[in-house]
Amino acid sequence: MPRPRCERCQRPLDHCLCPLIPALASRTRVVVLQHPSETGHALNTARLAALGLVNAELRIGEVFDDLDELLATPRYRPVLLFPGEQAQELTTYGEADDVPLLLVVPDGTWRKARKLLYLNPLLEALPRVTLAQVAPSRYRLRKAPEPGALSTLEAVVQALNVLEQPAKFDGLLRPFEALIEGQIDAMGAEVFARNHGGD
Repeated sequence: MPRPRCERCQRPLDHCLCPLIPALASRTRVVVLQHPSETGHALNTARLAALGLVNAELRIGEVFDDLDELLATPRYRPVLLFPGEQAQELTTYGEADDVPLLLVVPDGTWRKARKLLYLNPLLEALPRVTLAQVAPSRYRLRKAPEPGALSTLEAVVQALNVLEQPAKFDGLLRPFEALIEGQIDAMGAEVFARNHGGD
C-alpha cells in the first residue's frame, strides 16, 4: 500500500516539506516547463521553485500549445534561461521602469530540455539568458554532468538573486536542503561517503 502523500509538495506525509516552503514575491515572473519524465523524481526541485514563489507557475508536458499566450503576458519581457552562444548574461534590473522578465526555465536532463526546445519552436526563438557566475551546486546526491550544472531550483534562485538585488531568494533552498539531508540520513553516512564522496 503506497504511503500517503502531501498533495501540495508530493512528499510522503511524514516528510512533508510545506512548513519549509516560503511564499516569496518577485518582480520577475518564473515559468518552469517540466518534461514529464521529471515529475516522479524524489528531488523534484522545479515543483519547490513554483511553490515557493508567488509569481511562478509549473507546467508539465512536451508540447505546450498555449505558449504564444503565455509569452504575450502583459508587462513582461519573455526570455529563456538556457545556455547558448547568443545567451546574454543576466544583470540586475535598472530603473523602476525596467520591464521585468518572464523567465522561462526548461526542467529536465540536458537532452530532455533540448527536446522541449525542439518541439516548441517559440521557445527556441526566445532570447536566451544565462548566469555570469555560477555558485557550486548544493545537490550533493548527484554527480554534475559538467562544471556549473545546477538543479532547476538553484538556477532560479541564482537568477533571481542577480536580477532583483539586493533582494535574496535563498529561502527557496531550505526545503531543498532538508530533502537532501533526509535522503542522506536514509542512505546512511557510510553509503553516502562511498557513493558521493561525503565526509
